[in-house]
Amino acid sequence: MADEARPIIVKRIKKSGGGHHGGAWKIAYADFVTAMMAFFLLMWLLGSTSKGDLQGIANYFQTPLRVAMGGGSGSGDSSHVIQGGGKDLTRKDGQVKANDAPGEKKTYNIKAATELLEKVEGERLRSLKKKIEEVIASNPVLRQYKNQLLLDITSEGLRIQIVDEQNRPMFALAKAELQPYTRDILHEIGMALNEVPNKVSLSGHTDATPYSKGEKGYSNWELSADRANASRRELIAGGMDETKVLRVVGLSSVLLFDKENPTSPSNRRISIVVMNKKAELAASQESGAVQVSGAEGAAGQGQKEDADASAD
Repeated sequence: MADEARPIIVKRIKKSGGGHHGGAWKIAYADFVTAMMAFFLLMWLLGSTSKGDLQGIANYFQTPLRVAMGGGSGSGDSSHVIQGGGKDLTRKDGQVKANDAPGEKKTYNIKAATELLEKVEGERLRSLKKKIEEVIASNPVLRQYKNQLLLDITSEGLRIQIVDEQNRPMFALAKAELQPYTRDILHEIGMALNEVPNKVSLSGHTDATPYSKGEKGYSNWELSADRANASRRELIAGGMDETKVLRVVGLSSVLLFDKENPTSPSNRRISIVVMNKKAELAASQESGAVQVSGAEGAAGQGQKEDADASAD
């Protein structure tokens, strides 16, 4: 009976299947295998990519903005419809042209560079136009002359025209004397023009009414030129760098603003053109030709005066 009353004790030992480290080694091994697969995949891609493509990728990460805007080397074949895409996936030289020999001097797409320059310059001129319009709108003195200040983008650049009205002329009648409010307008414009590196061209215009005052031989040609030069002085007085002025001309009534009414006050105006590079180059070449012609004209005039003196 005593043996039957004794309790029976059963010991159970829980066995772990992972041994000392458990199952963590499997996760580490899986990470290692994944990393090795990625490494060998990278090595395969580098080995199968042409040298030109590798250079293009490197150039892209060095100057991504220039590449994105201009295309060309660094973003795939610029002549291809898809930026970054080539014409032949089996090519060995990638972006390097077949006629490019090792050590040969690289040539650049001048047309693409010119188009990019014109695009950047156009944005700069449009930004200047917007700024001047904001200055006019925010200035109580200039706001009342808003209808007489005309801004537009032309093939030469940003054109700013200051036109006359019947009861509000920019200059004294038949003179090159600026009204006080005209000086204020030119001072504000002069300060704004300093924000861009572009050169400036000024031209004076009159209506078709014949000039009947002043000295003999003084006409609308002289009057328009004097008004353009007076405007130049006020722009400089307002803070514009005087080296920005490339050309000052008087055009009389040759280019009428209101062709239907040649005597309209709006034909009397000052035109300020913030020139783009193309117009600046053309004006520089034209100025050189004019200077030569002027020198020859002066020499001819001197010979005429000598002949007249001999005749006397």
